Amino acid sequence: MEKQQSLHNVTTEKRPSPQLLMEKQRSFKQSTTRGVVEKQQSFRGVTTEKHLSGGRGMMEKQKSFRGFMEKQKSFRVVMERQLSFIGAGERRKNRESPGKRGDSPLHLAARTGNLTRVREILHNSDGQEAKELLAKQNLEGETPLYVAAENGQAMVVAEMLKYMDLETASITARNGYDPFHVAAKQGHVEVLKELLGTFPNSAMTTDLSCTTALHTAAAQGHIDVVNLLLETDSDLAKIARNNGKTVLHSAARMGHLEVVKSLLSKDPSTGFRVDKKGQTALHMAVKGQNEEIVLELLKPDSSVLGLEDNKGNTALHIAVKKGRTQIVRCLLSVEGININTANKAGESPLDIAEKMGTPELVLILKEAGATNSKDHGKPPNAAKQLKQTVSDIKHDVQSQLQQTRQTGFRVQKIAKRLKKLHISGLNNAINSATVVAVLIATVAFAAIFTVPGQYVEDKLEGISLGQAYIANKAPFIVFFVFDSLALFISLAVVVVQTSVVVIEQKAKKQLVFVINKLMWLACLFISVAFISLTYVVVGKQSRWLAVCATVIGSSIMLTTIGSMCYFVILHRMEESKLRSIRKAESRSRSLSMSMTSDPEILNSEYKRIDERTNWANQSKEDGIWTAISLLEPVAEIFCA
Repeated sequence: MEKQQSLHNVTTEKRPSPQLLMEKQRSFKQSTTRGVVEKQQSFRGVTTEKHLSGGRGMMEKQKSFRGFMEKQKSFRVVMERQLSFIGAGERRKNRESPGKRGDSPLHLAARTGNLTRVREILHNSDGQEAKELLAKQNLEGETPLYVAAENGQAMVVAEMLKYMDLETASITARNGYDPFHVAAKQGHVEVLKELLGTFPNSAMTTDLSCTTALHTAAAQGHIDVVNLLLETDSDLAKIARNNGKTVLHSAARMGHLEVVKSLLSKDPSTGFRVDKKGQTALHMAVKGQNEEIVLELLKPDSSVLGLEDNKGNTALHIAVKKGRTQIVRCLLSVEGININTANKAGESPLDIAEKMGTPELVLILKEAGATNSKDHGKPPNAAKQLKQTVSDIKHDVQSQLQQTRQTGFRVQKIAKRLKKLHISGLNNAINSATVVAVLIATVAFAAIFTVPGQYVEDKLEGISLGQAYIANKAPFIVFFVFDSLALFISLAVVVVQTSVVVIEQKAKKQLVFVINKLMWLACLFISVAFISLTYVVVGKQSRWLAVCATVIGSSIMLTTIGSMCYFVILHRMEESKLRSIRKAESRSRSLSMSMTSDPEILNSEYKRIDERTNWANQSKEDGIWTAISLLEPVAEIFCA
């Protein structure tokens, strides 16, 4: 133990204390740091001395470059502030105005399929508030569920269905469609599955014309939607619209073969269903161009080919009347067809083909053995023909009147669009004239204070302070006069534009006409001012430069303004000619009406004629229908 203690004491004596170690480390660090700093300073001094002479020029260039960069930075700051201001305005506008449709935030989220935003809006609302948000309609009457269903957002639809009942889910838009119908129209199968999973009875809903979603999908040819709805309830195919047409009628008329096959596979007897006109799906199919649909409808039972509508027309009669050559050949290839059947007007298919003036169909029917109805000893009944003729006239008049109404409606829409375009063009012209007037006024105002030769700054005899050195020269006087004219004309245009508010289109045309002519004068005067000042700037030795500027400027400006004046005068002359022609026509009409009548009598007669013409135009349709209604009883008497 004593030896160990002695050994421990010896080792502790030999070990340095921690304080001594720390002091040594500090002194070493200070010495090394000083040495490094001294070396760096010496190195910097050497390099600075070496490059001092060449660095002065570089420093000057760097200073100028820094000044340029500072200007760019200031310009960028200004542009960023303007862009931020514009962006803030647009963001504020987007927040405040939901658009022309009047969409709510939930509408917008549903339209774009933003499921996160939809969940956030619905989760932050209580039960009643969520129902109110889901039942809210935009200007088109569309609910958020309708918008999501129309755009095929199945996940959004599934999220919304958690917060609504059947009544809210069945709210219809202004077009008569509910969310289920519009999803069927667009062919969104996944959306329909979500709706059927929550509300299975939604497939039975109809619109005002008793159209189901199956009708809508079949008319659009969405076979996946049709199969889904038929699997849900096959009885949907038996529901007819208000006009008696079933789903098979619509699919056959629109030419959707796969839909027709699917419907016939569920219920083949639907091929014998007739609408209010007595027409089957085959009658509708022969009006189109698809032969495969005709053959598909004949597969279950070809006896449907002999069914007649309310006018006694079979499918062959309809095909011949529509001029469907390929369909007629397809029907003639069916065994057991009666090609000589007469309708209630006593017309066979061959009679109709000859009446319609289709020689190709006449030839095809004659080759198949068709004959006229008179060849069978059954001449057409005159009374029935009269009744049929009256019915045809009634149908033609109705179609023509309908086309006339549609044409008038389209013309009105086109006229409204043209009027809007004309008004927008006038507004753009007025705004452009205002901008140009401000620019010309700015240039004219600045030009008078930046004349060549500068101004008098010291007192001299006979010259006042601030006077231009070239004030007594003739070119400067011309410049001063025309520059002042351009300035004050432009300012007058600006005052008129900012003070006068014109609403009527005719007055706005006159305003644009006057403003344009004033701007022509302002442009001409500022051009003269520029040309006159060139004679002072170039000096006497280079006077030819001013002459060249005069020739070039005068030729361009005079040609432009002269051509514009020519076209304006030509347009005015054409308008005066048209007015004179109209006056001459009105005078000739007045002379033809009465050669010996006083002006007051003529005016009264014109008023009466105008009133009678307006009354005739208003009662034109009533008169046509009255004539038809008078002919119909006559035809019925003959039939009796």
